Amino acid sequence: MNSHDTSVPRVVLAGDPDSPAAQFVAAMNAGGSTAHLYEEDAVLVPVPGHPVTGEARLAANRHLQSFGLPIEARPRHAYVAGDIALLIVDWSMRGTARDGSEVDLSGTATDVVRRGADGRWRYVIDNPHGST
Repeated sequence: MNSHDTSVPRVVLAGDPDSPAAQFVAAMNAGGSTAHLYEEDAVLVPVPGHPVTGEARLAANRHLQSFGLPIEARPRHAYVAGDIALLIVDWSMRGTARDGSEVDLSGTATDVVRRGADGRWRYVIDNPHGST
């Protein structure tokens, strides 16, 4: 099959270092910025019903990083239509945070990503709590 054949949906998934979830995990666990993983006007829903963008989106991810715990993500499904994909991703963050508090966070994310002109997938909507 021709690698440029767009008739067959394709998105890079679990195990590939270029997948959106793998890139997010790598940035979060390294304590680095997540800005490059999102489109400029992307939405993150850190608390169900409370979407944020811009600096508030970056601050929400920095808050998770402040726990000093690794995040894990396991992509379950990817549904692709052209350069847009819906990702279903199981994730978790567990352990003792830097401040001594116990953290037990997990969920199933429902994320929308778009492939840019450079071929990289970036988050348009990042909803770590799925349907809530």
